[in-house]
Amino acid sequence: MGSMESTPSGRTAAARDRDSEGRARNARPRDGLGRPLPYGASGVPRQPEGVVRRPEESVAEAQRLLDEGKPFHAHEVFEDAWKSGPEEERELWRGLAQLAVGLTHAARGNVTGGARLLRRGAGAAEAWASGAGHRPHGIDLPGVIAWARELAAEVEAGAPVDAGARAPRLRGAS
Repeated sequence: MGSMESTPSGRTAAARDRDSEGRARNARPRDGLGRPLPYGASGVPRQPEGVVRRPEESVAEAQRLLDEGKPFHAHEVFEDAWKSGPEEERELWRGLAQLAVGLTHAARGNVTGGARLLRRGAGAAEAWASGAGHRPHGIDLPGVIAWARELAAEVEAGAPVDAGARAPRLRGAS
């Protein structure tokens, strides 16, 4: 029998958020940077998980979310591509997901985590690109890598980050 102890939100432990398959899922609303809000608050709609898109669709959707200042949500798009894409592209998508999470942390004011994830994502994308020799799905990897390293240095120098204003241009300057 489940525990009926109260959680800090006043909900009982037996009333934990669950998905349709019974897995624990936090249904609290989130803000644009993915931070949880109180139950009942108006939040930003979450990205559905497990969506399989064509790579070009993933890039376009992630860019839209980045431009809207929602890098946490863009990370989820990259994560879907990482998990559903071909094995030879998984490190590319994982690196892009890390870049989006790095931007998320930087915009939240987490200097150490933001800079570290931006650099880790840049390194992963650079390592993947060294064997690719082309612009995968139209992504300007050299430009994205340079953006991430520049932003990491700015974050460490104490510059505040507006996620939408500092969003990378995945396909280069437009």
